[in-house]
Amino acid sequence: MTNKYEALMIYSVTGGEEAVNSVKEKFNELIAKNGTVLNVDEWGKRRLAYLINDEAEGFYVFTTFESEPTFPAELERIAKITDGVLRVMVIKK
Repeated sequence: MTNKYEALMIYSVTGGEEAVNSVKEKFNELIAKNGTVLNVDEWGKRRLAYLINDEAEGFYVFTTFESEPTFPAELERIAKITDGVLRVMVIKK
């Protein structure tokens, strides 16, 4: 049984565009390996409402996907321990 989820991830832009693309691809591949990616919407570089780890800007990516109910918790766990990820939020649609 699969469910639909939405994930919003904010990546650090301090490492440059190459670092953002590297981390972004890592998570796109992780989601595709554990589920079905329905849509990826890159919002791009935006100013944060408040500082996160002394950073004022972040690169936003909004992904809609289907997966098993256990995968979103694992996705959040991996994102929280990965350098280059400022915030992650996964919700069931």
